[in-house]
Amino acid sequence: MKDGFIKVAAGSVAITVADVTANVREIKARITEADAAGVNLLVLPELCITGYTCGDLFFAQKLQKAALDALIELKRFTADKYPVVLVGLPVLCGGKLYNCAAALCGGKILGLVPKTHLPNYGEFYEKRQFTSGAALRTTMEIDGEAVSIRPDQLFACAEMPSFRFGVEICEDLWAPCPPSEKRAEAGALVIANLSASDETIGKDDYRRMLVSATSARLLCGYIYASAGPEESTQDMVCSRHHLIAENGTLLAENKPFAETNLLITELDVDRLANERCRNTTFESVPDETTPFHQELRVTPLTRVYAKNPFVPSDETALNQRAEAILNIQSNGLKKRLAHAHAATAVIGISGGLDSTLALLVTVRAMDLLGRPRRDIIAVTMPCFGTTHRTKNNAVTLCGTLGVTLREVNITAAVNQHFADIGQDPSVLDVTFENSQARERTQVLMDIANKTGGLVIGTGDLSELALGWATYNGDHMSMYGVNTSVPKTLVRYIVRYVANRSDEKLAAVLLDILDTPVSPELLPVDEHGDMTQKTEDLVGPYELHDFFLYHTLRFGSTPSKIFRLARRAYAGVYSDAVILHWLRTFTRRFFNQQFKRSCMPDGPKVGSVTLSPRGDWRMPSDASSRIWLDEIGELEKIYQS
Repeated sequence: MKDGFIKVAAGSVAITVADVTANVREIKARITEADAAGVNLLVLPELCITGYTCGDLFFAQKLQKAALDALIELKRFTADKYPVVLVGLPVLCGGKLYNCAAALCGGKILGLVPKTHLPNYGEFYEKRQFTSGAALRTTMEIDGEAVSIRPDQLFACAEMPSFRFGVEICEDLWAPCPPSEKRAEAGALVIANLSASDETIGKDDYRRMLVSATSARLLCGYIYASAGPEESTQDMVCSRHHLIAENGTLLAENKPFAETNLLITELDVDRLANERCRNTTFESVPDETTPFHQELRVTPLTRVYAKNPFVPSDETALNQRAEAILNIQSNGLKKRLAHAHAATAVIGISGGLDSTLALLVTVRAMDLLGRPRRDIIAVTMPCFGTTHRTKNNAVTLCGTLGVTLREVNITAAVNQHFADIGQDPSVLDVTFENSQARERTQVLMDIANKTGGLVIGTGDLSELALGWATYNGDHMSMYGVNTSVPKTLVRYIVRYVANRSDEKLAAVLLDILDTPVSPELLPVDEHGDMTQKTEDLVGPYELHDFFLYHTLRFGSTPSKIFRLARRAYAGVYSDAVILHWLRTFTRRFFNQQFKRSCMPDGPKVGSVTLSPRGDWRMPSDASSRIWLDEIGELEKIYQS
């Protein structure tokens, strides 16, 4: 439960129809296994105490009493067990029979949740035996205790407030207005579904889509536990199809007819709580809430966390994302160029990744406008740190794309500037570096003025997060097309274009991809090679993008980010290295906000962006102390 993780399970029960004793034996086995696995919430199938396919046997007083006795037996069995357990059974209340889920924890019945929507079509005829519990609000005495039976109740862990769950039963999920909507509005971050869905052709795909989409729409975790083929097969067959999803992502699945006792994974309820906190659509509509107690434990993680969270691991999905981003960028720029009646688009081209992507986007925008590519003025501005490789790649790229290329060597201008301000050119300090960046921006701005154009910015999201840009130098433009594209994704988008280009364009793009990232502001060595590599100075971009994603997307704490990074980069980076660059990221992220507060316009392409007008509003003077203090505590443990 540390860092907001709870371990959840969908359990299988090999039902013997109407044999409560046999079913209780199976249920106890699942509870015992879940307890040993440290499961916080175990969800078992619909009516698993009796079996779903009992038909008119549900009317038998013998079966009703046996089910209630079994519930009491299971309640007592959980007295020394860790999980909250959800079991299904028929419950007679007020002379009517209800299809219920019972929540058990620590030797208590927390409550009974009746099914709201009863299917009565096709192979289903539940209204023959059961009554909808939509209007039911009462209590009943079970084993000497008053137990609430109502659909509008939540169950909340006293030790972990974000662990709040609601319950719906099978058909409830398939209804036009499922009960989970109200439970989510009331604050449930997890929805449990006890089901006995039968299997027909194509139904597994629809069920999978329904569970994933519901978890996305409600910003919740969703646990779906379904009955297996041990149910009566007289008229239908159940398949033991269990599903666990979180905010639209299917985390775990027991595919139809696969044999498993427990489908286990972790839900990150703190992440879900953060999503809800951001989303003002969820207005609190309180339900009756029943507290329960669970000892706080560290939840061992089995989930896989991507090293590059901005980059899909599936090649097809990656290609689709690259194409979508290029379309967003180019259409955004198309609109800006047309609106401004810009005669030209002016872009500084260095032979590096960012300016390459910006040029590819600008070419697309001009093509969309039906204008000649020569209206793009690409300017290469060599100086002290420019290498033959990057300059040649810039020239070749521009020639291959058919844009107008200009070269403005800024060496003399920068040396004159050094003389004007009294800067010793042998002192390779921040003034030495930034003077070049600002001179380049001045050149671009003035060429844009001279040609009636706009300067296209090339800086990416990762550089904005770290403040790795010269204020009023490469920090500034008239439209920044890469402003919400992280560095790790820039590389894949350029590769996507290379893979779909002719041989000549592909060759130069691949060489650019193979070139180390560098601002090329320090003088080259005696061989004309670069002496300055960005990742040697600020750290690996893949780590910084990982930190950025989990910081902005989910508001994660440094200790949680460190925990996830250790898991994602096991065997790649040591604990000390991860902590070192996490400290660097945190310090720079806070200190460099002033650059983001006045950044140029640019298109949003993903869920993480730093525009002060859109997704990120932060004072430039905010203190990073409490974040850095937490990292300091981690350093004492992992660097000792």
